[in-house]
Amino acid sequence: FQVGDRCYDERMYDAAKLLYNNVSNFGRLASTLVHLGEYQAAVDGARKANSTRTWKEVCFACVDGNEFRLAQMCGLHIVVHADELEELINYYQDRAYFEELITMLEAALGLERAHMGMFTELAILYSKFKPQKMREHLELFWSRVNIPKVLRAAEQAHLWAELVFLYDKYEEFDNAILTMMSHPSDAWKEGQFKDIVTKVANVELYYKAIQFYLEFKPLLLNDLLIVLSPRLDHTRAVNFFMKDAMQYASESKDLELAEELLAWFLEEDKKECFAACLFTCYDLLRPDVVLETAWRHNIMDFSMPYFIQVMREYLSKVDKLDASESLRKQEEQNTESQPIVYGTVA
Repeated sequence: FQVGDRCYDERMYDAAKLLYNNVSNFGRLASTLVHLGEYQAAVDGARKANSTRTWKEVCFACVDGNEFRLAQMCGLHIVVHADELEELINYYQDRAYFEELITMLEAALGLERAHMGMFTELAILYSKFKPQKMREHLELFWSRVNIPKVLRAAEQAHLWAELVFLYDKYEEFDNAILTMMSHPSDAWKEGQFKDIVTKVANVELYYKAIQFYLEFKPLLLNDLLIVLSPRLDHTRAVNFFMKDAMQYASESKDLELAEELLAWFLEEDKKECFAACLFTCYDLLRPDVVLETAWRHNIMDFSMPYFIQVMREYLSKVDKLDASESLRKQEEQNTESQPIVYGTVA
């Protein structure tokens, strides 16, 4: 042993090879063989030595020698040890061998001793370098990954659909809904949204979801309301839509639509909504029509703030007209009082 080690230290690798082989010291033999560039023989020696230290040494040597097939054979004996996985991954990543690292971890998933760290690290690698493969990986192995770690990776990679999938599995339903509403083109799916929204803890998300559908998928709003109906405060929901209807009527600039909405509020005996609509659609409404409607339905009290505002506007306009007329007359008087000066002839 001592002679072999001395030859090894003196870089007399051929001699050390003979000596280690003769005494069946397969660990040192494998170390010697990588220095000689005999990678296949080194892997055979590591297999006989069967120690993690030897597997790592030969694996790293094969990576440095671009012998990735042999490196993978060694790596499969390393990744099953959770405490060794990080060093192995870093060795590949530091040298930008991402494709080779992914290939090795993919091959390792079928091992009997496969553990959570392997599934988790592969998911993180997919998020960075092969995002198109991440969804399938999660659908197959979501229960075997460290979800918080993979959530962070998906968020950093802007993989919104995958992020929603993980939030759902992790029972963070509020975050799943918020993500779908923030990134609808990538993350929103009708069936998934309706399924998850019924599980949220924050009931405010019901009303945010309604607003989201009004803006993003108005034709599907009724389907959402059917799902949410047992959970909504119906009075608040009605008020929510009243406000939206008033805003729509105001922005439409359609006089008939605004007056029809007023009439509907009266038919439904929603006097407060009638009063609110007077101000929301203020610029569209005709005061004489409002006055007649209020008088006929005996709700002058609800319309009085509107008429006060109308009167204030009219008085302001009259005051401006009076001031303008006074200014005009003053200018005429000044013009008439000025003497006519004729030019002199030289």
